[in-house]
Amino acid sequence: MSVSRYLRDRGLLAATLAIALLAGLGQLLLWWIGPSVAPNDFVGPPRSGYTLINSHVTEYDVLGKQSMRLQSPHIERREDDESLYLNTPTFQLPPKVPGLPDWDGNSLYGWVNKEGTLIKLQGPVYVHRPAYTDPKGVEQAETIMHTSEVTAWPKEQRMETAEAANIVQGQRTISGVGMRANLNDNHLELLDESHGTFPPRKPKS
Repeated sequence: MSVSRYLRDRGLLAATLAIALLAGLGQLLLWWIGPSVAPNDFVGPPRSGYTLINSHVTEYDVLGKQSMRLQSPHIERREDDESLYLNTPTFQLPPKVPGLPDWDGNSLYGWVNKEGTLIKLQGPVYVHRPAYTDPKGVEQAETIMHTSEVTAWPKEQRMETAEAANIVQGQRTISGVGMRANLNDNHLELLDESHGTFPPRKPKS
């Protein structure tokens, strides 16, 4: 073997080792000064913070009086927004005037925000109050309301819907599309296609 060929072969090996060494040092330097890999924040679908079976929930207003009682065979609390998801809920809205009967009702599904100030009643919604005598001694007939997709503010005892609504109070019947109701003062507003049947009042004796 000639001297020149020997040096050429050894020079090629040395160059290869030098390149490999530089590549390794470059990778170490990149790991040292480069940005860290962002963590994967995906944790899957929203998880339930807890689930309640055959639950009863009571909400109070700022004066410490009951503003709503709620029952559901299945309630889930979501961790992402702390709201409640209800299956076939039933509810009672106590009147502001003592001695009067509750408004009670039910729906297919429900949703309550974290603060308990807003309720979404989904699917068919039924609301009812039995007959009673008001503080002035006037008899008030039973009230039955059928509607759907209701938004309610229980502490204010207000509700509204953009869907069809039908209200029966004794022999009086009112129906329409779109409704706003204040259960505190028995105020009802139908927004469109309203129809009513009002039998004649009995003459005063």
